[in-house]
Amino acid sequence: MALAVWHFIINAPLTYGWLLVLLITTIVQHELPGRELRYVLMHRSTNIHELGTDPLGVLFSSLFWLDGKNYEPYLLLFTLFLAPAEHWLGQLRWLTVGLSAHILATYVSEGILYYAIEEHDAPERMVFARDIGVSYFLVGVMAVLAYHIARPWRWGYLGVLFVIFGFPLLTIHRHGLNFTAIGHFASILIGLCFYPMARERKRPPLNPAKLGTAFRRFRSGES
Repeated sequence: MALAVWHFIINAPLTYGWLLVLLITTIVQHELPGRELRYVLMHRSTNIHELGTDPLGVLFSSLFWLDGKNYEPYLLLFTLFLAPAEHWLGQLRWLTVGLSAHILATYVSEGILYYAIEEHDAPERMVFARDIGVSYFLVGVMAVLAYHIARPWRWGYLGVLFVIFGFPLLTIHRHGLNFTAIGHFASILIGLCFYPMARERKRPPLNPAKLGTAFRRFRSGES
């Protein structure tokens, strides 16, 4: 079993290398005083101000900090979605999908926020709103992973994604502009645009109905 886990990890080096960096920066977050932490996160945030002054710097650095100090949920999500996607797509395609979602969804969400500020539908202080973390990358890869799931499970998987990330858009008129919700929904659409790339990967699809049998066979093979 331990050998199977090790093979799973080493075959997704970008996923688990990234998780290691996030672990280090999360430890740093726990050690920094509140004021210093706010300063660090603000200058690594892809908000309108930082995108206007150092776009490449913040787009890169924001990927290595979590918006919050809880690391465990990301360990689970990376293992469930990013690692299988890296196994399937390979490193270059995986990076292409994730970075495209991260960059394009950032500019879509911040562009809409900028327009809202210009139209006085959002306060001007929102140019400094904190927008940091890995979620746009993660959601974009979660979306493209749908093409690796066997039908009809694929449609249920996509339905869950659209419900989770689409519902916040329905409440914008009551709770005000939620630019992160816009970014997450944009990430789904961006990830789904990579169907031609996904179609090139001639590998057996993931079939949830057969996962239990495959896992037991895998364990017996390792023993």
